[in-house]
This record gives sequence, structure tokens and C-alpha cells, in this order.
Amino acid sequence: MDWTHYRFRSLWPLPFGGAAVFQALERVEDYPRWWPQVRTVTRLNDTTGVITIRSVLPYDMTFTARETRRDPAAGVLEIAMSGDIEGWARWTVTADGTGTLARYDQVVDVSKPLLRRLAVPGRPFFRANHRLMMWSGRRGLRRHLQAV
Repeated sequence: MDWTHYRFRSLWPLPFGGAAVFQALERVEDYPRWWPQVRTVTRLNDTTGVITIRSVLPYDMTFTARETRRDPAAGVLEIAMSGDIEGWARWTVTADGTGTLARYDQVVDVSKPLLRRLAVPGRPFFRANHRLMMWSGRRGLRRHLQAV
């Protein structure tokens, strides 16, 4: 088992229309306004930016995100990531009853040296840290969409 390899999936049921959810998720530069763990987003151009995140554990992760797919009709936003984490992430936004389901999938390898050294003993904490970050993101997006 590669202890630095992670697969994550988060499901965010939201009581809003799919178009509103998709529009909020595609505006990555706004994430720090509603997602507390997304500390900074610096756009480099129309498809690439540098993102720094930090959750409960005392470390930042910085990576370059490059858009690889933006398909509003299919409800898909996908990026390739390089830096402290290497891999990809994808939002898939679909109808869910009277609301919307935002599904987040991520497959990454951790390349940050400290996290690689702590890979075995830290793995359960890193996974819990990610769950907390995603829970907080869903809550923040919900509040953000209620306000607009």
C-alpha cells in the first residue's frame, strides 16, 4: 500500500438549483469567502491558479490547479493538481430531487515532505482533516448560496 496515495469522495446534497451550485463551484477565486480552509486563490490565467489550503492540522498545502474540463451541460468541473499534492479533483453537479447533489472526487499523492514522513502514523488524522474540511466547505457553500 502506498501510504501517500489518497482517494476521497464527498457528497454534498444542497437545496439549490444545479445552475447556482455549478456557478458557485466554478468561481474558485471566491472559495476563500465561503470555505474557511481555502486560504488563498491566486489566478495565473483563465485556466490555472495557485491555491493554499489549511484545515485543523497545523500545515498548509499549496498546489497549482489547472482546469482540465469545464462542462456546464454535464455539470462537470475538473482540475489537475501539482505541488504539495499531485493528482486530480472533480466536481460533478447533478439534480437530486428538488435540489442538487455536488459530488467531489479526488485522487492524489502527497508530495509535501513533512506529510510523506508522517504518512503511516498520520494517515487517519489526514483523512479526518480532509473530512472536516469538506464538511465545512459544504456548510459554507450552503450559507453562501442562501445569501445570494
